Amino acid sequence: MMADGASPTIRVTGLMKSFRDLRRGLVHAVDSVTFEARAGEIFGLLGPNGAGKTTTMRILCTVLRPTGGEAVVAGYDVATQPAMVRQHIGFMSANTALYDRMSAWELVGYFGRLYGMTEGRLRERLEDVFTRLQMNDFRDMLCAKMSTGMRQKVSIARAIIHDPPVLIFDEPTAGLDVLVARAVMQNIEQLRLLGKCILFSTHIMREVERLCDRVAIVAKGKVQACGTLRELREQHGQHDLEELFFQLVK
Repeated sequence: MMADGASPTIRVTGLMKSFRDLRRGLVHAVDSVTFEARAGEIFGLLGPNGAGKTTTMRILCTVLRPTGGEAVVAGYDVATQPAMVRQHIGFMSANTALYDRMSAWELVGYFGRLYGMTEGRLRERLEDVFTRLQMNDFRDMLCAKMSTGMRQKVSIARAIIHDPPVLIFDEPTAGLDVLVARAVMQNIEQLRLLGKCILFSTHIMREVERLCDRVAIVAKGKVQACGTLRELREQHGQHDLEELFFQLVK
């Protein structure tokens, strides 16, 4: 859990992302979204497909530029200091691609060098990450020959190799079988214990209940409610999270 009074590691204020659609006109994919997330916390973005979760995360990763509002990650503005933001985040989704002709060790090392890590520091981190994620048994296996579970571990290792303070997971368990999804969630829980600020997007209720310290329920580009699960249940008089979710997004 986050420390009381800790400064936010992610601060999003009135964030906007709009685009023009030939049929619908001006569309607000992200509409005045505001939230904060802190170190040692898993902050969930819960919403249906098309709610604006992925667009918000792409802005925070500097892949998209906002059309309004402000987003600060690890003290850096995503619009004016994108290179510094990228140095301080790790990103993973269920669709994170791997290079099939590289081994696990080669691929994770490659991304460490992209982040400008020295060879000595990189070697130290590789040994630590591969041990922590129990990847040594397949460190020399080509990504093309890996199981889904192995590939997900490589994706996590790639995201954390440079030891960033902020980690962004965009529906990382989508399309995974139960055992692999469980392993991914266990690894995310371990990262929280290391003091990382984790932004976790999902539409799966049981993942929110298991992982998230606080959650923002998002629909139609807007934050419909934000708080701990206990706070949301008390505020809306609804104990069942799924019913609460449908009540807020319909």
